Amino acid sequence: MANSSQPIEVPQEALPESQRLAEAFRIFNQVSEELSTAYTSLQGQVEALTGELAAANGALRQQYLEKAALTERLSMLLSALPAGVMVLDAEGKVVQANPAAEAILGLALLGQSWEAVECAHLLPSDTPGEFTAAIAHVLRRLAVTVTALDSAGGRIVLLHDITEAHRLKAQAERHERLAAMGEMAAQLAHQLRTPLAAALLYTANLENPEMPAATRISIAQKAVARLKHLERLIQDMLLFARGEVLGREVIDVAELVQELRQTIEPLARTREVALVVEELTDSMLLQGNRKAIVGALTNLLENALQAAGSQRGGQVRLAVRRAGDALAFAISDNGPGMAATVVARLFEPFFTTRAEGTGLGLAIARGVARAHGGNIEVSSELGVGTEFTVTLALAQHAVEANDGGSYSTD
Repeated sequence: MANSSQPIEVPQEALPESQRLAEAFRIFNQVSEELSTAYTSLQGQVEALTGELAAANGALRQQYLEKAALTERLSMLLSALPAGVMVLDAEGKVVQANPAAEAILGLALLGQSWEAVECAHLLPSDTPGEFTAAIAHVLRRLAVTVTALDSAGGRIVLLHDITEAHRLKAQAERHERLAAMGEMAAQLAHQLRTPLAAALLYTANLENPEMPAATRISIAQKAVARLKHLERLIQDMLLFARGEVLGREVIDVAELVQELRQTIEPLARTREVALVVEELTDSMLLQGNRKAIVGALTNLLENALQAAGSQRGGQVRLAVRRAGDALAFAISDNGPGMAATVVARLFEPFFTTRAEGTGLGLAIARGVARAHGGNIEVSSELGVGTEFTVTLALAQHAVEANDGGSYSTD
C-alpha cells in the first residue's frame, strides 16, 4: 500500500505552457548568475596574475640591466688590467683573453691551445711559476698562475710581466751586497793586517844567514801558513761579495748525501765523533750549483764535528726530509751548544769564535741557500746541542758554537 504522504510528481508535459516557460526562465537565470559569478572570479584571478607577471617581468628586467651593467664593468676592468687574463675551456683552448694577455705574449690567443702556446713561447726559469719569453726580440720574465675555474674543467690563466720588478730586485740585492762590502772594509783591513804582519815577520827572519836549516824550514812553514790564511780569507770575501750561484744542474739528492758522507767520515773518525746519516726514503732532485751546495753543507758538518768533538761521546747527525716544494738538510750535534747572544750573530760577516776562522763561512752558506730558493735556520741550547736546518728548493720538474768557542762562521 503506497505511502499517502509522498508528493506526487507531475510530468512536465502535464503542466501548462506558461508554467513550463517560467521554470525554464528560472533555470536560465540561475545558470546565468553562476556563470557571471565564475566570470567575475576568473577576471579577478586574471588581473592578479597579470599584476604578478608584470612585477616578475620588472624584476627580471632590473636583474638583466644590473647584470648587463656588471658585465660591462667587468669587460672594462679586464680591458684596463695591466695583467693578462685568459679563460680556458675544458679542452685547454683560450675562449676569452683580455688585450693585456695578447700584448704581453704578442699573440692572437683566441681559439689557441694554451699548452701549445706555453711550450712554444715560454721557457721555465729557476723560480717555480716564472718563465722567460722572447717578445719582440726582448727577453721578458713572466709570472704565470693557473687556477681551476669551474667543475666543467675550465681554467683561468693570469699573466704578470715581472721583468722590471725582477731587474729592480736583482739591483737591490747587488746594492745590498755593495753596502755590506762597504761596512766590511775596515774589518777586512784588520783581518788582513794580522796574518800579513806575521808572514812579514817570519820571512824577515829568513834573511839571517846563520839560521839553522831546521829553524829556517819551520819559519818558512809558518810564513806559508799565514799566507794561505790570507788567500782563504780573500777567496771567502770574493764568494760573499759575489753572492750568486753560477751554473745550474740537476742534482740527485742521494748522490749528494753519499758525497757528504765520504767527505766527513774520515774527519769524524779522526775526532772520534759518531757520524749518523739517515737513509733517504724517496728519490729527490735539486737544481743548482753542486759545488756551492756541497761546500755550504760541508762547512756546517765540519762545524758540527768540532762542537761534538769537544766532549766524549760526540755525535753528528745528518737528516734529509722533504718539506713541501723544498728539501731540508738538518745537521745536528750533541755538543755544548751556544748562547743566544752567539746565535744572534752567527751569520754576521767576520764574526767568528775560532782563532783560525775567517768569519765568512756561515754568511756564504746562507747566501748559497738563498740563491737556491731556501734559507738556513739554527736552534741551539747550552748543554744540549745545536741544529742547523738548510732548506733548498726542489727541482721544478720533481715538484710536479757556544761562548766557549765551539762554532765558527768559517
